[in-house]
Amino acid sequence: MIYLLRHGQTEFNLEGRFQGHLDSPLTDLGVAQASAMGRRVATLIPQPEDWRIIASPLGRAQATARIVADALTITAIETDPRLIEITVGRWDGRLRAEVEQEAGPSFAASGWDFRSPDGETFDSTAARTRDWLESLPPDAERRIIAVSHGVTSRVLRGVYAGLSREESLAQAVPQDAFFRLKDGQVTRIET
Repeated sequence: MIYLLRHGQTEFNLEGRFQGHLDSPLTDLGVAQASAMGRRVATLIPQPEDWRIIASPLGRAQATARIVADALTITAIETDPRLIEITVGRWDGRLRAEVEQEAGPSFAASGWDFRSPDGETFDSTAARTRDWLESLPPDAERRIIAVSHGVTSRVLRGVYAGLSREESLAQAVPQDAFFRLKDGQVTRIET
């Protein structure tokens, strides 16, 4: 089983900026969201010492993972670059509104993630998340808490559940809920 969490709200999220491979700190709300996820995960895991926490190398995911680990009294956090957020190239760090204005009608509300001229592709994101999933023990033996990002979480859940590109990108990316991946099913868990 995998519990897949997105990092808590960041300053860039609050400002409406694309983060990509850049980073910004968690807001007070983001810290509260991470704490709530940690408390909720703790109610679902009777023996946390049997679980691994694996996080993206970006600071916002690492900070969220530390808060969750503290709630579970787990000391070690593993880092895996395959869980990193996509980069949107030259859009990283820019305001979404600025990019929308420049790109005009071609900037769609859905699917913008892979429309940047020099960003990561859907196929490469799907390949790295598939590689990560395949590197784990069999589903029945997994005891993983993964902390990642919005777009990467969408793609990873889609790969896990066998969804199309469109279905994958249409999924929610909450910062106040997380997902259980078990037996080929993806279940949303509220905090």
